[in-house]
Amino acid sequence: MCMVVRRVMIAWLGSAAALPAAQAAPPPPAAQEERGRPDEAIRLARELVAKMTIEEKLPQLLNTAPAIPRLDIPAYNWWTESLHGALGPIPTTNFPEPVGLAATFDAPLVGQVAGAISMEVRAFHTLARQTGRLGRIGTGLDTWSPNINIFRDPRWGRGQETYGEDPFLTAEIGKAFIRGMQGPDPDRPHVIATPKHFAVHSGPEATRHHDNFYASPYDLEDTYLPAFRAAIVEARAGSIMCAYNRVDGQPACASDLLLKEHLREAWGFKGYVVSDCDAVRDIDENHKYAPDAAAGVAIALRSGVDNECNTNTLSDTAGLENRYRDALARGLLTESQIDESLVLLFAARYRTGDLRGVANAPSAVPVSAIGAAEHRELTLRAAERSMVLLKNSGVLPLKPDTRVAVIGPLGDATRVLRGNYSSTLTGRPVSIVDGLRAALGDSNVTLVPFGESVTDGDRVPTSALRTPDGQPGVLVRYYNPTTPVPAKFAPGTRDKLLQSVRYAAEPVVTRIEPDVGDRQLELARVADVHRRVFSGFLVPPETGTYRIGLTGPGGTLQFDGRMIADRRKAKYNDLPSLTTFQLTAGKRYPFTIEGGGSDLVWKRISGTPDAGLKRAAAGADALIAVVGLTSDMEAEETSFKIEGFSGGDKTSLDLPRDQLAMLEQARATGKPIILVAMNGSPINLQWGKDHAAAILEAWYPGEAGGTAAANILTGRTNPSGRLPLTFYKSVDDLPPFDDYSMKGRTYRYFTGTPVYPFGHGLSYTSFSYGPVKVRAARDGAQSGITVIMNLTNTGARAGDEVAQLYLAFPQRPGIPRIALRGFQRVSLKPGETKALTFDLSSRDISSVTPDGVRWVAPGSYRVTVGSGQPGTAVAGESATFTVEKPQELPK
Repeated sequence: MCMVVRRVMIAWLGSAAALPAAQAAPPPPAAQEERGRPDEAIRLARELVAKMTIEEKLPQLLNTAPAIPRLDIPAYNWWTESLHGALGPIPTTNFPEPVGLAATFDAPLVGQVAGAISMEVRAFHTLARQTGRLGRIGTGLDTWSPNINIFRDPRWGRGQETYGEDPFLTAEIGKAFIRGMQGPDPDRPHVIATPKHFAVHSGPEATRHHDNFYASPYDLEDTYLPAFRAAIVEARAGSIMCAYNRVDGQPACASDLLLKEHLREAWGFKGYVVSDCDAVRDIDENHKYAPDAAAGVAIALRSGVDNECNTNTLSDTAGLENRYRDALARGLLTESQIDESLVLLFAARYRTGDLRGVANAPSAVPVSAIGAAEHRELTLRAAERSMVLLKNSGVLPLKPDTRVAVIGPLGDATRVLRGNYSSTLTGRPVSIVDGLRAALGDSNVTLVPFGESVTDGDRVPTSALRTPDGQPGVLVRYYNPTTPVPAKFAPGTRDKLLQSVRYAAEPVVTRIEPDVGDRQLELARVADVHRRVFSGFLVPPETGTYRIGLTGPGGTLQFDGRMIADRRKAKYNDLPSLTTFQLTAGKRYPFTIEGGGSDLVWKRISGTPDAGLKRAAAGADALIAVVGLTSDMEAEETSFKIEGFSGGDKTSLDLPRDQLAMLEQARATGKPIILVAMNGSPINLQWGKDHAAAILEAWYPGEAGGTAAANILTGRTNPSGRLPLTFYKSVDDLPPFDDYSMKGRTYRYFTGTPVYPFGHGLSYTSFSYGPVKVRAARDGAQSGITVIMNLTNTGARAGDEVAQLYLAFPQRPGIPRIALRGFQRVSLKPGETKALTFDLSSRDISSVTPDGVRWVAPGSYRVTVGSGQPGTAVAGESATFTVEKPQELPK
């Protein structure tokens, strides 16, 4: 894609002279207290840092903090991901992708989800202590979640990680996630939350390490910063992650505007800042904002970055701290400035209980909490509430004896359920077809295999795997090296050294595992560098055409006597390597996988999908077309290009061409089509709106997704999700992707007609709204209002309604036409009425001036409460109120 990047020229003429010398004197105690909470954790951290030598201090600034045995400090890795589920060597609970969590419009539920994830993250920390694996990714008591960037453009591949396009919804869901993750006391957090990526960051992916984005003062205050402010000021997140890109010329990880003016000064942030991975390196290598690496780390740390994520830690590269040592030697940093960051980092470890000494610190969680039954029940509830019924001509809910044919490439898919930033090891995934079979009975559900598709590649389950001696699962042998292997590798030497390593003839561990998955971190006896060999048989349940292969980096696959996949040079997010075979049911096909973190994947396909669809349709009452994308296609900074995608971002909103052709064939059968969409971003659903009998937006719904979808389609569960995004028809309706102005974007500023609007969602029952009453605060509406009304279930069945409150402002330049300012999910029985109350603060009713000042403007306002946006033909009521006195609000 064409990308115009405006560059700011930084005239630094020489290294030591270019960056002003650091102050020699340490900051006064009062300033230190201002940065860190003056509590027990800060005191202990200061005492600990004072005992450390400079050689011990410098490596602690990186995401892999080595142990300091003489001070009884264990190793620690700050890199932990748990966007919608913990990641680790034991099957974890996989919740819906964040965009689906946002579609629940249910902040309390998201808080419960985050609490369950937090418990599993803590359990992995317990496991790491038991196995001696502290210091590896996923073992820390902090997490680099949630992603609260605004999903401003549907092309962004990582938009699925966010809570949608609206700053208010993002803030409310983000606060709930942070509070659920950290627990009831932010000073003693269970797991420290790290909202990201601060800020003005939402694609394009391919150029993110170089881009410079200019956001107007209005858009900064109105769109890009509110959710971050709420995360820090209201939810008290203990950490924050700065982004890759530049903002108004300065790298986000060296931004005075973001890290000083807003974060530390206006918002009073007392926690620590972590960089996105390699964002500090970008300062000199890509942005050319610093003349060399030492100057780059110095400007980052002096701007407020306390902890650097560096991807070279993944290869155990030695000497990464040397850049900080050089900065010290050249006077670009002082030891006291380094100490200031280290105090914040060690105070965080004291607060979580990783380091002992703080009273009432959180206690350890047993490993048995991972994948707990109550967590699986919670992910089903979250998936059900996330799904959005967009259209229903009366075909839904399906009657118990309905015969359906499931068509489309995602009908039996399981990889698609997980979304991105998810563990390959989750609870048992339930596909759409399996969910329908459980709900309608096997005899009423026919699966029609699709042809070869870019979406192919699901993990092969235990049911199709046998060990060499015929047991379910796979035989795995782990071999430790006999050649000495350094703990750290000199830069650029790791690959060559590992090629010469010799391994023991006998495995250190031999065991049967349920499938091909990375479980070595739960094995204390297996060395960090080891040889791993999976062997066994693949036994297909049905005769037919299959695609077999590997996904992930580093492995090779021998299948039925020949090498069919070599992933030793693959990236972690490359598409699977697949080969097509004709396989016979019950026959044992031998395979061997060696090395890497690869997974064995497959897909049953058809050489004649058109004939199969026509044949199945003849015996079906309805066709359930499961279509969409995968998080391997819309993704983070990919290296491949396929039709409709580039670098992980979308270049089109249309469904893949083979899926559209299948839908046209299905239409020709004359049978009603129920379209189930699985995707993490807005797609063009105009075809479905015009031709389908019903549309269910399912997102990437997590491990229980198939059960949730079947429950909704069959009426066991009343649909109640709402769109957190505007579904457009074409990218031609939008401004250029790399333009960060909000004009013409999202429901607040889009002037066209969407296919489906933000906030839209249908139900199997109906609701009515009583008159809206507005009561101003005692000293006037500028200080806040209370909105009161009644909501009644006027239908014949129980259901949840999402009451949405929108505000229309006095007309001013650039003001959004409307903005969400409240929402409540309410459960009502048939005929039941509940009184709803919305308390809006002065910030809730505020807007922003063109020069970026937040204020409550004088004039007439209209408040509307209903099932969706006003003007979209949904139930709702409105009222007006007036603000007499303007009021300016702080940043």
